[in-house]
Amino acid sequence: MPLDDDNEERKPPKGQYMIGADLEEHSVEALNGFVADLRREIERLEAAITKKGSGRETAESFFKKK
Repeated sequence: MPLDDDNEERKPPKGQYMIGADLEEHSVEALNGFVADLRREIERLEAAITKKGSGRETAESFFKKK
């Protein structure tokens, strides 16, 4: 299997971003869109972390009371 075939498998579909992919083929507008999407995803992940963290604190405080 030639190395080029392996690189082709790692290329995202045109207009989509994949972490670690070559950025040269994307326009500035597309890159800005990817950044906005990633920021929204980071916010979503941070909210999930906060929610899970508060649930854990509640559980820990419940078990410490007994």
